[in-house]
Amino acid sequence: MKTHVLNQISAFSSTRIPLPSSKSESNRALIIDALTEGENRLLNLAEARDTQTMIRLLRENPPIYDVLDAGTTMRFLTAYAAVTNQHKVMTGTPRMCERPIGILVDALRALGAEIHYMNKEGFPPLAVHGLKEQKSDCIQIRGDVSSQYISALLMIAPVLPQGLTLELTGKVGSRTYIQMTIELMKAFGVVVSWEDQVISVAPQSYQPTVFSVESDWSGASYWFSLLACAEEGDLFLEGLKAESLQGDSKIVDIMDRLGVKSEFKVGGLQLTKQEVKGLEAFDFSDCPDLAQTVAVTCAIIGQKARFTGLESLRIKETDRIYALQQELAKFGAKLEEGVDEVFTLIPSVSMPNEVRVHTYDDHRMAMAFMPLMTKTKVIIEDPEVVNKSYPSFWDHVALIDVK
Repeated sequence: MKTHVLNQISAFSSTRIPLPSSKSESNRALIIDALTEGENRLLNLAEARDTQTMIRLLRENPPIYDVLDAGTTMRFLTAYAAVTNQHKVMTGTPRMCERPIGILVDALRALGAEIHYMNKEGFPPLAVHGLKEQKSDCIQIRGDVSSQYISALLMIAPVLPQGLTLELTGKVGSRTYIQMTIELMKAFGVVVSWEDQVISVAPQSYQPTVFSVESDWSGASYWFSLLACAEEGDLFLEGLKAESLQGDSKIVDIMDRLGVKSEFKVGGLQLTKQEVKGLEAFDFSDCPDLAQTVAVTCAIIGQKARFTGLESLRIKETDRIYALQQELAKFGAKLEEGVDEVFTLIPSVSMPNEVRVHTYDDHRMAMAFMPLMTKTKVIIEDPEVVNKSYPSFWDHVALIDVK
């Protein structure tokens, strides 16, 4: 197994990080572009493997859409294939075929799509046989499982003959990702109404435009964490905007509590050290991809905290709750589950001379544990998992100089 060794760096010189583009924005823009037959000009698309897989599949249009391990690509392309009346097999890695898709398939079937499971009910691989006639213009869908199902339906809604009204049932998780989808649709000329638990999209056409993808706030979170854990340093993160479509920009407020000051300047965001104010509790319902980063940060800097909104972490690239519990324990920290899915982060009290981090085929596990190098030597197993969202991550880590 390949590994990547991070020697201890407790303080570092001022460093600029050329952040990658947002995978979330890129993948949505690509589906919208495909629904306008590629008449748009898309700038600064993500280098992430998920996005490059989406680009390749849309360009080559093979009979089998093998999305590898890309969840958004699987869900978005399933809806796209249905609404464009294509015959496709949807498949991916063994882990991808363990990730549920039944809620989206049920919704597409209610709209009139013909979709069959090729193996286990509720999971890929799927056979999509198009959507020849729209049977309904109003469907209910749970809001507490994956916002990607909702986003997939929303993006195809304008091209449905009758449009679509989505009634979200129960708690709505990852609300900011749904809002991102709506704002991107608006950027391409589509009017969307969202009131309470109901989202309505009338039949209409996307309008060709020029769209530039912002830098990735999820990728930025690891650099916030690095500075929070370091004794000394400052960072400039290139390409971030104060007015962002990405819910993970919430990292600014979280890290303000954990010792990082943020200041927007021309070209990006300046990060500097400040006093830790304390983060007693946080709800990750709207930004679940930040959970690993914040948990590791708190564990390293000695901040006990309560976390909620972690439900979706169990069906990501791995069971992220289990993975966090296993790897945090290697340096004496704990993530304890209580009643009503409230988790308590118990920080480390002593640090070993070396920590070997297993990554569970999960890009965010590799990157979230990188800041541990401020306290000890770290060995990251299977470091290439970062290619899923941030292929240049280890090159950027190498930019950090010991002070």
